[in-house]
Amino acid sequence: MESKAQQSTSRFDMLKWLVVFVLIAVGVVGNQYFSGESVLYRVLGLVALALVAAVVALQTDRGRRFATLLKEARVEIRKVVWPTRPELIQTTAIVVVFVLVVALILWGMDSLIGFLVQGFIG
Repeated sequence: MESKAQQSTSRFDMLKWLVVFVLIAVGVVGNQYFSGESVLYRVLGLVALALVAAVVALQTDRGRRFATLLKEARVEIRKVVWPTRPELIQTTAIVVVFVLVVALILWGMDSLIGFLVQGFIG
């Protein structure tokens, strides 16, 4: 019994995704067709189509799972402890110094290898 319900939901989800892709295609073709019109009107039309496509997409199983993922990500991002300004400046300075030191080491190794190869080749 559950497999029939799952299959029915899956069939409707495919139909909903088809509607989403048709709406996107209409937006792309319409934007090209109305290229002579004002950019404001074309952007408003595209935003309206995008909103309708998003609402349809959120009605699918994957769309609901994506919305849940976004809600959970928002909750997790609120738990992040952001660094203070002095910590940020100190960490940035350490990274810059480390990158410069590694760059100098690589430059020295490149120069040494170039010198040895030139001495070997003549």
